[in-house]
Amino acid sequence: MAAASEASAQPIGATEINWDKLDKTKFYVVGAGLFTGVTVALYPVSVVKTRLQVATSESVERNALSVIKGIWKADGVPGLYRGFGTVITGAVPTRVIFMTALETTKVAAFKLVEPFKFSEPTQAALANGLAGMTASLFSQTIFVPIDVVSQRLMVQGYSGHARYTGGMDVARQILKTDGIRGFYRGFGLSIMTYSPSSAVWWASYGSSQRLIWSFLGHGSDEAPPSVGKIMSVQATGGIIAGATASFITTPLDTIKTRLQVGHEKRPTTSEVVKSLIRDDGWKGFYRGLGPRFFSMSAWGTSMILAYEYLKRVCAKDE
Repeated sequence: MAAASEASAQPIGATEINWDKLDKTKFYVVGAGLFTGVTVALYPVSVVKTRLQVATSESVERNALSVIKGIWKADGVPGLYRGFGTVITGAVPTRVIFMTALETTKVAAFKLVEPFKFSEPTQAALANGLAGMTASLFSQTIFVPIDVVSQRLMVQGYSGHARYTGGMDVARQILKTDGIRGFYRGFGLSIMTYSPSSAVWWASYGSSQRLIWSFLGHGSDEAPPSVGKIMSVQATGGIIAGATASFITTPLDTIKTRLQVGHEKRPTTSEVVKSLIRDDGWKGFYRGLGPRFFSMSAWGTSMILAYEYLKRVCAKDE
């Protein structure tokens, strides 16, 4: 997460733009626009992944291509954006909470691990991982209800799931059947899925960047790298982080998704697990791994490049 304007002849970890160097107002306003654009571009992948995860053994569409064809045939492009309005409404406050918690925790975490004299990649993994987990924990209180509503819209009419007229209709139905707690279906699993996923993603990203720079031979006595080179390293780190996090956390994500979009008869976690094993064996837990890997890698790479650009744009003038 280095900025071209700050790169100097020092280890790459020292060139990061920390929280105290950012114009906060600009950071939030510009960030909302940037991440809205990234969400628009990658949202269809989430729709495909969710449908794959809730497909039953009788479903005709059992791979990503068949799901895309089915959506395109039935609804065209709008079908790939079911639930988007709900997601984008909740995305801004969720991102504000996440980014604030991430940056403030990361600064504190680096100070916490510094006395242990770990290698720079290890320090980055620990500090970034702790920051990613903390940010996820704080943002889940808003994200989970949004996730529950949007996922029901994503799978409506698919594999026996109910149809709705929009996000408000989903909310009314949830309140009617389960009350407020219905919006927090799978909350425990969301915490268990997204917090470790965020921790793994940010830990992998932070450490892989430093390992890549080391592999490239960038040292403290060299000229600062170009912006293009920095972006290439950041993008590669994003892909590595997405691959690592998606493989580790997809089983929990599959269970969580099935809990959140369950029919009127509310399934338990053990019932979901038994159903997955019965239908597909242990590989059932990795339903949607392809789209999730692509989503986390593409989203991660796009997000991190946008995020690093955002920090450069919003850095205070020294």
